[in-house]
Amino acid sequence: MIPRTLFAEEHEVFRETVGRFFDEEIVPHHDAWEEQGWVDREAWIKAGKLGLLCPTMPEAHGGSGVDRTYSAILLEEQAIRGINGVGYALHSDIVAPYILNYGSDEQKAEFLPKMATGEKIGAIAMTEPNTGSDLQAIRTTARKDGDDFIIKGSKTYITNGWNCDFAIVACKTGDVDGGAHETSLILVEADRDGFSKDKPFKKIGMRAQDTCQLTFDEVRVPQSNLLGAENAGFAMLMTELAWERLMIAIAAVAGAKGAYEITKEYIDERKVFGRPIAKFQNSKFKMAEMLTEIEIGQVFVDRCLELELKKSLPISNAAMAKYWTSDMLQKVVDEGLQLHGGYGYMWESPIARAYADARVQRIYGGSTEIMKEIISRGM
Repeated sequence: MIPRTLFAEEHEVFRETVGRFFDEEIVPHHDAWEEQGWVDREAWIKAGKLGLLCPTMPEAHGGSGVDRTYSAILLEEQAIRGINGVGYALHSDIVAPYILNYGSDEQKAEFLPKMATGEKIGAIAMTEPNTGSDLQAIRTTARKDGDDFIIKGSKTYITNGWNCDFAIVACKTGDVDGGAHETSLILVEADRDGFSKDKPFKKIGMRAQDTCQLTFDEVRVPQSNLLGAENAGFAMLMTELAWERLMIAIAAVAGAKGAYEITKEYIDERKVFGRPIAKFQNSKFKMAEMLTEIEIGQVFVDRCLELELKKSLPISNAAMAKYWTSDMLQKVVDEGLQLHGGYGYMWESPIARAYADARVQRIYGGSTEIMKEIISRGM
């Protein structure tokens, strides 16, 4: 195995803390959360008490002021265990940075400390029922009325949607057909009149993740809830999407490692024709293929993370990482399920859940097809 050079001793101490938290506070409850369709809020409070939420935020705003290698550890330890219900990463590493980078002092003081403790859960609402990955085509509007915005529209497939206390909502603040240049981001608290949440979707995988549709029926918010400059929302979204896609790649490699380990344990113990499945040449070759692709993916993703830490990760490389690793993950879990035989198709088997959870990685954060389009623009 090629040694990883990103992490020092303090990282490994943090990794142990994270792993212990997931094993004790998340794994035992995950089956129940999958049945109900969302994670209990107590899990957020417990994570906040250990400093596992918003760790990259400055200490003045409730975080630990660490870099994104710590975010990577959280992503890896969660993905390798297959506990994909908790939406900590989106809350801490997508929503919080928008507020830190573009929010007013008042917005930072209002939201970030409570996000770090788990008292406030954040979501970001971009996708709409009829627009998919085309953010320029969104139809949710925010029209001015005195000192307020009045927001009308709906957003779908929103992670943390059911649990959220607020959402960053992408709206058209100008001509609804004006494309990217008329888009703004607005903070909308979930207790405002007209803000409603549908029940979490019943998904193929990631069943404990509270993904739902949000509706804004003439929701009135003060103009002070505008995040950053008016009509600058699309540019703001673009600056954060590379990191979001790298996050997916980080989790994909770790998820593939988890599926590999599940499969290795099973074929070492399970016997057919009088000997362990692992002793057959086909099994050895398949496992060798899986391990090779995981290693290749890890090296590339680690290099991308090094560039991200220097704020020099090219958008096209983030797209490459997201596209290739999500495809690799799908291949690994499929091969792993095949080696499990009939048991692999049973929901009780960990590989079956890994298989179901993996499929969406090629869709969210920008589909594989969109990633290829982004890569091709720089060719």
